[in-house]
Formats: sequence, structure tokens, C-alpha cells
Amino acid sequence: MSSERVVIVGGGHGGFQMAANLRSEGFAGAITLIGEEPGLPYQRPPLSKAFLKDGDAARLHFRPQAFFDTNNIELMPGTRVSRINREARHVTTATGTEIGYDHLVLATGSRNVRPPVANLHLENVLSLRNLADAADLRARLSAARHVLVIGGGFIGMEFAAVASDFGVEVTVIEGADRLMARTVSGAVSKHFLALHEGRGTRVRLGRFVSELVDDGAGRVAGVRLSDGTEIAGDLVLIAAGVAPNSELAAEAGLSVSNGIDVDTLLRTSDPDISALGDCCNFPDPVSGSRVRLESVQAATDHARTITKRLTGKPAPYTAVPWFWSDQSHFKLQIAGLGAGADEQVALEPEAGGLVVISFAAGRLVSVETVNSAAAHMSARRLLASGRPVAQAELAAHNYNLVDYARAV
Repeated sequence: MSSERVVIVGGGHGGFQMAANLRSEGFAGAITLIGEEPGLPYQRPPLSKAFLKDGDAARLHFRPQAFFDTNNIELMPGTRVSRINREARHVTTATGTEIGYDHLVLATGSRNVRPPVANLHLENVLSLRNLADAADLRARLSAARHVLVIGGGFIGMEFAAVASDFGVEVTVIEGADRLMARTVSGAVSKHFLALHEGRGTRVRLGRFVSELVDDGAGRVAGVRLSDGTEIAGDLVLIAAGVAPNSELAAEAGLSVSNGIDVDTLLRTSDPDISALGDCCNFPDPVSGSRVRLESVQAATDHARTITKRLTGKPAPYTAVPWFWSDQSHFKLQIAGLGAGADEQVALEPEAGGLVVISFAAGRLVSVETVNSAAAHMSARRLLASGRPVAQAELAAHNYNLVDYARAV
């Protein structure tokens, strides 16, 4: 493809990695990176953590402008793609500009879900998805007295931890019966509930917000739960999950289910179009079932897989998924996917730490750790080895992942 043009739609982590990887792997053709946000591509994970504390946007940039100039990567920030013409192989921007491609990569990511709650329009009701959101939230947080967080997932709990560190009163309202229920085991949910409550955060589980309360001047004054209970608060963060941005693909006639459908090489139903990151679903190399991961690491690994294929070295996506969440001084790390696990072993190797090892049919499938980096890295090595790890083998080493990894 040395003389061809790759167009990447989406300037987030996956889009940036796609462009950078193409150049590092020797791709000599034209690269155009189109992003809806203004400015240089930047990291999103710190938005709910470090950026809220220091407000330094420059530190978020992946690379300075000179990197893109030197590597001949055309940046088109502040540009929305409105249509894909598969027959003519070009995309059309919102302003009517047509940009031709030989291969198109969709890295359109995901967007925040707006829950069915009345009065979401009120002042001081915010969400967190991009740098502008984070800057607005940071400015308002400094004047807040009681923050209400709707949603007890990663973003909600990371923000709750930062707000608590600021000395602000925090209440988290989560519809599920445990925190981060979609992502972590029951043992990890229980562990983090105790950690947050120990820091003074109130957590209401199994509760749904039906309405935001108006103070009479258009500002939020609290929330009303579905059972009629009212909780006062002067700042509300909506953190009720995300949905994949797959509409552009669907309108172009690509196969879409829970995100854009891709195969093991991250190809869509059109061989001239690939998709990566939050916006796509793919066959899990372990279970074979289709999954969609909201993970920076998955987007990075997806970009690597597509790059290898476009530069003549195709190999299926087989990377071990891993995730992390920093909540105050508690670092949660997850290796593998625990969905379908039928047995778990929980260990507390040190004060405040936790290791949860999950098995399916007697085989290791995932490891969750809190403040235990060595166990996390050992788990990733074991899961990436391709060698099945039997529960009996780990049991013989007292479930010490570090010792077991050294022994095999």
C-alpha cells in the first residue's frame, strides 16, 4: 500500500495510534487523521483523574505538532465526517468537503448515554467525555459543596474519588446492586464500596434517579429518586455509561450490531474499511463470542493489528485485554475477561490490596488486582502465553501468581 492513502476518522487514542503505527511500520503513503475536536490528539483517561487536579491540558497531548509534520500525517481537527461513499471510496465532511481513501479506518469511539431523567438541562449538570467537559467540570468543582454522581462505573467512581480529595461532599447513586457491576467481580465491587465509604463518600445502590430538582432559578438543587427520596446537591455528574458511535457505519450499509462488526483482522463487512476501539465489536480470541471493549489498550492493540495487515504482515487480533482505574490511591488493574467465570478465588496479600482470580471450567480467564502491580503483570504474562493455566496448578502454588509465573 506504499502509494495509497489511508484516512482515519476519529482523533482519539485509537486514531492517533493508527497513524503513528503506520509510519513506524514503514507505510509510505498518505495518512489523513480527521477528528471532531479542535487541537492536537490527546489522552482521555487522565480527564477523570489527573487533569481534574492539575488542569494542565498540554500534558495530555500524545505528541507536539512537530511530530505530525515530520511524519507527514495530515491533521484535520474540528472536522466532522457526515457520510461515507463506499462506491466512490471517499468520505464527506459536514462542510461538504470530499476526501478520497484507498483504505478507511473508523475510530469513532463512543458517546455518553443520557439516562431517562427529567431536567437534565439544568445548570451544573455535567457529563465527562472530552477535554472541554473536563475543563468545565474542574472549574465548577472548585465551588461545589455537595456533588451527586449518577452512575457507579469507572468514570463515576474516579470522579467521586477526586471530588472527595478536594474536600467536597459526595453521594454516588447507582441502579445496580453493586459498584462497577458490568466490569468487575462482586469481590472487587465490595472492596471498592468499603474503600469509598471509608473516605466519607455516600453510596446508594439499587436506586434510580427519576428527576433533577430545580432550585427555581434553573440550577440543579439535588435529585429525586424513583421512590420519592430527595438528595440535595449543587453539582451533578451524569456517568451512566456509553454507547458506540456506529451510526456513520450503519448509514453506509456496513454490518452493525453492538457497534461496528469486524472480524479477527478488524475488517468490517467492506474489505476497504476497518474499525477499532470502542466503536467496534470483534470475536474474543479466547471464548469466540463477540465483545466490545471500552478500553484504551484494546484500541491500541486494534490499531497494531490493522497496521500489520495494511503493511503486508497480517495476523489475527489475539492480545490479552487489560484495563485499569485509579481511584484516589487505589489502583485497580484487570487482565483478561471475567465474563463466564464459574469460580473465583479472592486473596488479600497486603493491607488495602486485593487479588481476585477467576476461572472458567477450571481454566484461568482473568485476574483483578488492587495495588498489586506484580500480580497484575504476572497475570498478563500467563494469559498472553497461550498456555492454558489450570486452577489446580495455581492452587499448588497457593494462588501466588508471581511465584507460579516464575516457576513455569
